[in-house]
Amino acid sequence: MVSPNPRDVFVNCPFDAAYKPIFNAIVFTVVRCGFRVRCALEADDAAENRFGKICRIIDSSRYGVHDISRTEADGDPPLPRFNMPLEVGLFLGAKRFGGRRQSEKKCIIFDRERYRYQRFMSDIAGQDIHAHGGDIATLIGELTAWLRNESGLRNIPGGVRIAAEFEIFGSALPEIYRARNLSSEEVTFADYNDIVVQYLTASE
Repeated sequence: MVSPNPRDVFVNCPFDAAYKPIFNAIVFTVVRCGFRVRCALEADDAAENRFGKICRIIDSSRYGVHDISRTEADGDPPLPRFNMPLEVGLFLGAKRFGGRRQSEKKCIIFDRERYRYQRFMSDIAGQDIHAHGGDIATLIGELTAWLRNESGLRNIPGGVRIAAEFEIFGSALPEIYRARNLSSEEVTFADYNDIVVQYLTASE
């Protein structure tokens, strides 16, 4: 087994349409800061168990970005979705019990409100929870500062700069999709990640 890649960032968040603007901002920010996004959407292999895939990605990632803001109950009977808290636990467990090669893992945990987690996930009390309030610019600022501080890469610009770049990128996306013969509804994570990487590489 190899050590976690110091450029790999595991992203644990909702993947539904309502959350997609925030997810897209996370992907853009992570790539803009010089890292590689890893998440459960990166491969669609029916031969691989989803839980096993998540464990494999966590194992190989030095950093983790977790958003536990989506815990509302739905369905009949109404039940909450706790996939995100579960994956936080997996990441923290890997750091705690994974031996020397996993002990250098670092993660940032987001929620809508800073202390809301205490009502459903109080065992992580003492962790520094970052509140984004559903605001993309706030999330980008918090995530950028965290990646710069934890990685020691001082060439990472500030969040205000990256948020402005993300807004410009967003205005260019429709034309990029048209050039690729894609509608926004059918863009996969692999498509979007590839577009972000190519766009930022061309902008250097």
